[in-house]
Amino acid sequence: MAEHTFRELETAAYCPRKLYYRRREGPPDVPDEVGRIRELAFDYERLLTDDATLLTAPIEADPTTVRERLRAARDRLDDWDALADPTARDVFLSGKDARGIAHKIVAAADGPVPSLVFAGAPPEQGVWEPQSVRLVAAAKALSWERERAVERAYAEYPAHGVVREIDLTVRRTGVYRRAVRTADSVDGPPSRVDNDAKCGPCDYRENCGVRTRSLRSLL
Repeated sequence: MAEHTFRELETAAYCPRKLYYRRREGPPDVPDEVGRIRELAFDYERLLTDDATLLTAPIEADPTTVRERLRAARDRLDDWDALADPTARDVFLSGKDARGIAHKIVAAADGPVPSLVFAGAPPEQGVWEPQSVRLVAAAKALSWERERAVERAYAEYPAHGVVREIDLTVRRTGVYRRAVRTADSVDGPPSRVDNDAKCGPCDYRENCGVRTRSLRSLL
């Protein structure tokens, strides 16, 4: 079995020290709210047509914006029908480097494409780099299992009505390879960091020992 999970590689790309603590303490449970948001990705058609469903859904953007974004995605994506009604969901994949769950396998015209559903907000364009690593890991694991090229993946942010297709570019693959090397090398606590903005939302902030300083002290 592949040594690393998709989430471990995502965490390695975000912060190697966080990966160390996560391995030591075990992965956290998925919050119920995250599960509810992920379910929205399997209910797009109702969100597009049923006002009551949209108004009671656990969305973060306003309902009009969510519906407009989903309509735009439906019009833009050739794979929309297969994405909205996937042939398989929560599929365990195991590749050469990593293993994990693809929330959807999209039966596209050019072959199967993995999709991951994220509960948070997307960046203005593209996807966050750690999430890109996780998407590449899923695509490569699917390619390994199916013995065919998988050159793209989908990232879904249903609480914001955003669906984005990403290509496995040379740059994305390079960042993924770096995350694999980082995960391979973490067998003790990596070096501490100073004043890293990533520390604020980290679950391990209180016991990590990362040194942070205020703006006043820096000045």
